Amino acid sequence: MRTLISPFFLKITTTDSTADSLEGCLDCLLQALAQNNTETSEKIQKSGVLQVFAGLLTPQSSCTAKVANIIAEVARNEFMRNPCVDAGLIPPLVQLLNCKDQEVLLQTGRALGNICYDSHEGRNAVDHAGGAHIVVDHIRSLCSKTDPASEKLLTVFCGMLMNYSNENDTLQSQLINMGVIPTLVKLLGIHCQNAALTEMCLVAFGNLAELESSKEQFAYTNIAEELVKLFKKQIEHDKKEMIFEVLAPLAENDVIKLQLVEAGLVECLLEIVQKTVDSDKEDDIAELKTASDLMVLLLLGDESMQKLFEGGKGSVFQRVLSWIPSNSHQLQLAGALAIANFARNDGNCIHMVDNGIVQKLMDLLDRHVEDGNVTVQHAALSALRNLAIPVVNKAKMLSAGVAEAVLKFLRSEMPPVQFKLLGTLRMLIDAQAEAAEQLGKNAKLVERLVEWCEAKDHAGVMGESNRLLSALIRHSKSKDVIRTVVQSGGIKHLVTMATSEHVIMQNEALVALALIAALELVTAEKDLENAQLVQILHRLLSDDRSAPEIKYNSMVLICALIGSEPLQKEVQSMAFLEVVSKLRSHENKTVAQQASLTEQRLAVES
Repeated sequence: MRTLISPFFLKITTTDSTADSLEGCLDCLLQALAQNNTETSEKIQKSGVLQVFAGLLTPQSSCTAKVANIIAEVARNEFMRNPCVDAGLIPPLVQLLNCKDQEVLLQTGRALGNICYDSHEGRNAVDHAGGAHIVVDHIRSLCSKTDPASEKLLTVFCGMLMNYSNENDTLQSQLINMGVIPTLVKLLGIHCQNAALTEMCLVAFGNLAELESSKEQFAYTNIAEELVKLFKKQIEHDKKEMIFEVLAPLAENDVIKLQLVEAGLVECLLEIVQKTVDSDKEDDIAELKTASDLMVLLLLGDESMQKLFEGGKGSVFQRVLSWIPSNSHQLQLAGALAIANFARNDGNCIHMVDNGIVQKLMDLLDRHVEDGNVTVQHAALSALRNLAIPVVNKAKMLSAGVAEAVLKFLRSEMPPVQFKLLGTLRMLIDAQAEAAEQLGKNAKLVERLVEWCEAKDHAGVMGESNRLLSALIRHSKSKDVIRTVVQSGGIKHLVTMATSEHVIMQNEALVALALIAALELVTAEKDLENAQLVQILHRLLSDDRSAPEIKYNSMVLICALIGSEPLQKEVQSMAFLEVVSKLRSHENKTVAQQASLTEQRLAVES
């Protein structure tokens, strides 16, 4: 091969080559590329032949298909893609997309697709020459043709568009705006028996489905029906995996979620779970995970979730329940997450608590107390937290021992578990005075809360700890709870919470602090003084941006604080009267009335 190749280059580059001799040279080049593509491509690059190819790419030439084929072959090498662009091959190749010859179209599509593969320069050149638009038009016109030649051409064109737009949001958006999605969905329906073309469609869908704008277009097609129909036919793991990769991003759209449920995807997923749950094969384990994860994703849509819940009587809901006591961590996780997703409205929550779900979740948590699976712990706590939201469920769940089950995870060092644990307890004690008092007197719990109030690396845990600390006081209104909080060093955190950027947290802190001042001022006064509460209240009242409820509760708190001699002195030293008197004309009547009362109280004390 090495001794023969140079003369071929020489003949191609001479201007007086006859069509026959040129064709012979091209055949030899193709043969050389077939034997050693990389080495031959290097020689082509060095010889300057690429620049000559640009002039040979004409619709009139009988050699055009072979030249395009050679370009397609050399462009399989990454190092050849930019030289192909630099040699000016893209404009004539794009022009060839307008010809009628199927072989020329096939090789041109291959050449452009290979040049675009992982090449920013290649894609830009094709974009600039308008190649994508012509290819989309071809796919549209060929879409209904099922003869082998047309299907082969469609496969190449779909592959070209895939390489052109892969991981490039701008070019993907361009294809979406050209209306490629309905065409590709139609293509999938008509050519579902053609494995190669189907595969190309799926990869193209996978590329496009990540963009939000594409999901809106997909929602107006019958993609759900086509994908489910295709999925049911698959036996091989790789093919199922490819469809899963399209389903997952599409299922993020609520409209498509419902379409997939109506198309029967859930039944397919449940069947996969049943077949793979006891297998230890790698492929089966992967399928089990993907199927159960996708099932949970479908439940994130309100309509799709409610359709599958069917008033708590649905077969799907019942099957998902059976996952919770499973020995598979993956199914335990998916089952708990599914319950958390079903528990997104009061009706569902009440039904599930009345039908024994809580005990199943507590049993699951019990299996994961010692060195347990963190994701399962997190999911089960998420489900319990959601179930605890309706008022009627709180007492039932407390009676069932949920608080005790949750407290077993107080030692956890995992922030996601800590976060859900705190949220669950906070939901459980809302307006439950007895439970709030019982938990609030638990020194170990309160000490842990105070520790987590300083978890600056985990804002969620820190915020929830502060909120639970405040909730224990607000809902119990108990002196014992306040003393426990004071002894554990929690006062400074409640004072800091009053400066939060979130109004709801500020308010919760101020109400808790007002209760402390009303019930146990002497016990807490030193900590309140050290935390500079009076200065913070002055700032909140002076700040025009403070919400009306913050101003109101700050004044209520000031009135309570002046019952302490050292705190009263601080109040008097900071000219509160001036700030409060301005608030008498506040647009909010409640604030204005409280300002009058506070002013009278301050005047009496001064």
